[in-house]
Parts: sequence; C-alpha cells; structure tokens
Amino acid sequence: MPPEPAPTDKSEIVEKSAEKSAESDAKPTLSEQIADILLKFVMAGGVAGGGFGAFWSLFKDSNVPKAIASAVIGLGISYAAKMMQPIDEGNRRRLEKAGKAVDQALDRATDQVFAKATGFEEKYLHCQALDCQDYKTDGMEQRIGIFTPLLREVFVPLKVGGDLMQSRFCAEIGETEEDGLLIWDLLKLVKQQPVYRQMAILALGGYGKTTLMKHITFSYAEGHYRDYGAPKLVPVLLYLRKWRKLLAQPNPPNLPDLITKCHIPDLPRGADLAVPPNWAKDLLRSGRAIVMLDGFDEVAAAERVAVSQWISQQMRQYDQSVFILTSRPGGYQFYAAEKPRMAVTVQPFNEDQRQRFVRQWYLCQERYARAGRNTPDVEQQANRSADELLAQIKQRQELQDMAKNPLLLNMIATFHRTYPGAKLPQRRTELYRDICTLQLQNRPSARNVELLLEAAERQKVLQGLALEMMQRQLERIQYQELLPLLQRLIDPHDDTVKAAEFLQQMVQVSELLVEREPEEYEFSHLSFQEYLASVEVKDLRQETLLYPHLNEAWWESTIRLYAAQVNPANLINLINLIRAALDHEAFHVAYLCWRDASDTQKRRFDSALVAEVKTKRFLPLENLLRNEHWKDADYETYRLMITTVGKEVGGYFTSAEELRTFPCEELLTIDRLWVQYSRGLFGFSVQKQIYVECGGKLDGNYPGDEIWTAFGERIGWRQNGEWLSYSDLNPSFSVKEGNFPSIWGLCEGWFVCSLLSHPDL
Repeated sequence: MPPEPAPTDKSEIVEKSAEKSAESDAKPTLSEQIADILLKFVMAGGVAGGGFGAFWSLFKDSNVPKAIASAVIGLGISYAAKMMQPIDEGNRRRLEKAGKAVDQALDRATDQVFAKATGFEEKYLHCQALDCQDYKTDGMEQRIGIFTPLLREVFVPLKVGGDLMQSRFCAEIGETEEDGLLIWDLLKLVKQQPVYRQMAILALGGYGKTTLMKHITFSYAEGHYRDYGAPKLVPVLLYLRKWRKLLAQPNPPNLPDLITKCHIPDLPRGADLAVPPNWAKDLLRSGRAIVMLDGFDEVAAAERVAVSQWISQQMRQYDQSVFILTSRPGGYQFYAAEKPRMAVTVQPFNEDQRQRFVRQWYLCQERYARAGRNTPDVEQQANRSADELLAQIKQRQELQDMAKNPLLLNMIATFHRTYPGAKLPQRRTELYRDICTLQLQNRPSARNVELLLEAAERQKVLQGLALEMMQRQLERIQYQELLPLLQRLIDPHDDTVKAAEFLQQMVQVSELLVEREPEEYEFSHLSFQEYLASVEVKDLRQETLLYPHLNEAWWESTIRLYAAQVNPANLINLINLIRAALDHEAFHVAYLCWRDASDTQKRRFDSALVAEVKTKRFLPLENLLRNEHWKDADYETYRLMITTVGKEVGGYFTSAEELRTFPCEELLTIDRLWVQYSRGLFGFSVQKQIYVECGGKLDGNYPGDEIWTAFGERIGWRQNGEWLSYSDLNPSFSVKEGNFPSIWGLCEGWFVCSLLSHPDL
C-alpha cells in the first residue's frame, strides 16, 4: 500500500495526530473480591477478631454491591462458629457455598502458613544462591593456574542505560549520572510503578546479562537487596536455553508448574525440597516474586513464537510480580508477542569498572594460588600484575575498546596470567585467535594430553561446524545430528578418527564445545561460533557465502569478524563485500565493515566508494521520515549517531565532549533530514532555537531547572507539570514544535544541552 501524501505544513501534521487509544485495567471478578474479603476476615480472627462491624467495614470499602454484601454477611453469621476454629485440613472446606474462589483463597492462606512454618522458603533461597554463587563466564572455563572466583568477590556493578524505546527514568528517578544507573535503581520502584515490573535487558554477547541476573538472584537469596533499598522479593532465575523445548511444545507447563516441577528440583540440593502445594502460584499472584528469564536470543528460531507467547501469557497472568527478560538486541526483535513494558541496555565497562574488575580478579587468583592466604605480599603481587595488565590496556585504543566487554576483559586477563609478560593481542580477532590456540594447542600440551588430529586440523573441524551452525541458525545441536556432521568434517584429515571420541576431547580438553544439556551441544560462547565461522569463510576464500545474509542480524558479528581479518594484500575481497552490502541495501553493515577496517586498508579505499557508504547509510532514516514514522526515525537517529563515534548499538554517549566534537557532516545531515521532512517542525536546529528562546546558553552546561523545565514545556516533553516517559510521547495524538528527536532528551538534560551547543549546529 503506498504511503499517504505528506502534509504540506505543521498544522496538517498536528491534525493527522488526532486518535488516542486507552486500555482498561483488568479488574478482579466479583467472586475474587468476596474471597479476598472473607479471607482477610478469617485470617484476622473472624468474629473474635473484631466482630461483624469489622466484617461490614471490609465490604464497605469494596465495590461489592450492598445486596450481595448483605447475603454474604448472612452466610458468614451462619458459619461464624466454624470461622473461629483453626484452619486445618479437617475444617478448611467451611465456605464451599460462598463459591470456589473463597475455598481457593483459604487453601492459599494455609499453604502460606505451612511454607513459613517449615522454613521452605529459606531452604529454597539457599539452593538458588548455590546455583549462582560462582563467577563462571560462558567461554571461560577453569584451567591450569586459573581459579573460579566467587561472584561476590569479583562482580563489578553493571550500569544500565535509559531505554531507547521507552525511557522512564526522568519521571521517577530524576537526573541520572552520565554513565547510567544500577538495576537496583529500577527495582526500588517496582511496588510504586508497574512499568518496572516488566523489563527487557538488552546487550550484545559478553556484556554481562547473565552475570547481572546471577548477581540479582544471589543478592536476593542472601538478603543483600537491603543494601540497595530494594523491596523484599523471592528470586527465580530461569535459563531459557534449558527450558525452551519444554515451553515450545503444544501444552507447556504454566510458570508455577515450571518452577515447582522443573526449576526447583534442578537446583543444587533442590531435589530434596518438599514444595508446599500452590506455593509458587501464591508467590507469583501476591507479587512477591522476581522472575528472571535469561537468554531469549538463545531460543531457536522455530521456537521463538511459542516461547514469546508463553512469556507474555505469564506476565499478564502474574502482573503483580516482577519479570526481567534478557536478550541480545538482534534476538529480541523476533520476540513475537506483547513485549515487556520497557527495555534497558547494559552499558559497556568504563575505565573505573575495568580497573575494579582486574584488581579484584587478580587478587582472587593470587590468594587462591596460596591456599586462600590474604597477606600483604599476596596483595602486592596481585597489584603488580593488575598494574601491568591495565597499563597495556591503556596504551592501546584497540585493547580499551575490547575491555569494554566484560567477557573479552575476562579473556584478556586470563591470557595475561597464562602468558606472563607477553604482549596482549591488539584486535578482537587476534584475541579470539590466541584463545583458540591456547585451548586447542598450548593447554593440551601443558597438560601432556594427546589429542586426535593436529592442532590446525582440530580448529579446521570446529570452523566447519561453526559455519554449518551459522547457516542453519543453530546455537545448539543435538548429539545425533552432531556426530555425522563431525565425522564428515574429520574424514578429510584422518578417516580413522571417530567423531564421538573427537567430540569428547573437544568438550573435556579444549572447552570450546560444551554439553549444556544431555546430548545437546554448543560452542562455549556464541562469539566463538561467530569467530570460527568467519575464519572458515576466509580460509575458503568464499565471501560470497555471506552475501545472502547481509541483512540478517544473526550474521552481523560474523560478517564484521570476517571483514576485520581480510589481509590488506587481498583488499578486493573487503571491497567486494562492502559493494555487495550496498547492493543489498544493507547500508548499516556496509558502513560498519568500512569503519572496522584498519587505517592501512582505509587509505587504499576508492574515495567514491567511501562517499557512497557514508551517504547511503542515511537512506533508512530518510525513508522513515518521508513516511512520518517519527519514533522509528528517532531510533534510527540514535543508531546513526552511536555508530558514527565507533560505539556499538546499545551503547551510549558518556561525556559532553563526545557530543561537542561529534562529526559535523553527520550531525548536519541528520538535522537537515528531520527539518526537511517535518516541514520545519522537528530537528536539532529547531530545538536549539527554542532552547535559546527559553534562556538557555550554548555553553554545554545544564541551564538550571527553571530553563530546562520551560524548554520541556515548549517542546512537549512535559505535560501538566510532569515529565513524560518516552512511551507517553505519542506522535499519533500529540505533536509540538521541537518534539523530535527525543530518544535521550526526556531523561538526559546534559545530553541535550551538550548537543545543542555543538559549534557547527
């Protein structure tokens, strides 16, 4: 269907924005209201606890009609004697004529009493804590000379940034730090603000999503949540990769059954727990649970629709409890049901976080190596090693960029301790290459383990496997599928080697392959699969294998890893890849491949090709603006700006200097497109003029609350004396001059003031 004709002036844009939809909140049924009133009365002591005056007051404050209330009170009088008796198995059926809801409510109350009396909840929390007490990063298994620290010893608090699509920070939290918030800043608000009860946490691979979930779980299980001022909740950490098949089947278990019958027995010592009947259901319905669903991106493509629908159904059913879903951004776009109410992204490690992690990690390694001794000489040696590592990182920008990723920083630290005094790899591809050498060659040699095939042949087999799994969009593969595939890849090297034995060695020694579930295997981290697949494409000299996937988020990392490995002597391969990306309208990928190229390669690029890459990357924004998809264009503006300064999507500007020095050509192009297609209604330059009219000075400093508030009122970021959330900013019914771009503006005053002070705007 062709787009509607563009309006000719600002008034037409405003007139087109007339409709506003509203959803009514689901209310409890009449029987549920009566059940809750009767339950409160019975648990408070019935007649003896306050008489029927108290009983009537409960009805008076409810929405139950008076006629029905009188009838129920009459029923209560006839059952008064029973109400005063203890609640036990012999007399719990006392109110059957009041309806099934009353009976169920009393059952739940009895179950609560039983759970508390037996100490079940404390035992469960202990089991849940045991499951996440170790700091085990995917892809970094235990090895000679490297110890597994406890999570509490090395965890560095991760910062989360304002949601790119639905930021709510400003209204409830106020001014935020430039480097983000702790997840606890959001969890403190879950009782008052329903929006925080459903969150998606997005980040690229290795940025610590799972570690963050373990930290939350452990903190709640051990009672440390009090240190953050968060409300008391009972944690349930569910790894979707473990239960995805169960949830994708035609009749999956509901969440209470999944917790009771699958999750708890699977915990350390969990099989010994006797779960009280209805404990999980009551926990969820009462809003006392925080349910963490980790790794939606690890759900197979064929299972995503079913798993999405299951998650959304549970969130609707138990909307008083807190739900957190984690995913890579690329996987989250395939969430095929009603999404969580808001999404935030994990921010990259800053310098302070990097230093804290390295020092804590090295202190653990040195202490464990000396049987736990924590004396000054141990601390001194740990500091020396940490100082040397941090100095190497600080000396090279490539290492600083890699160290923003907690997984890569862990790998860097492990490499540094394994090879004392060695120079660290300079690029991400070199780090992966050296880790593969460590795992497939050096480590087995150090342990005097004889492996099948030569080291290069082992990696070649794994490369072929990785490429096959990428092409089939698999993160996991079944044993019965894996064996024949491995055998086919092994035979060209040695037809006497059996796939089963080779697989066992790769799991037990190299640890690049791991068995996650019985007879289900995957690479220790998806980034290794992506890297090895990219090496296989390079070795085969068949970059054309990548062409059909240039617009697929699943392939983006593999394509970029391949581009980063192209030898300057074979620059034509990289040029062909970039041209193919342009032809396939994969403009974002084309730009990233050019941006990631080495300086030597960039100097040899044809200037016309570079100009085409830089120009065409703005076409998606232009198309969105032409069709007046303002919010989608807002997000595309963010993506263009963050990648322009060399950061990944999901990252943030962290200083005013980054904004004041933002490349002029790109900034003016973005502003020109906004102004052009909004007929002068939107754009950075429009906002700048309004900001000055409100008294703002173009010095990059925060102007003070009075001017900032006036600016927010003028451009529609404030209404009725309150700052709007991003989700409330709906261009379909409310448009003011300067309303967009707004993706950061609602919560980050420093961002707007710095950007509008750009000397070239």
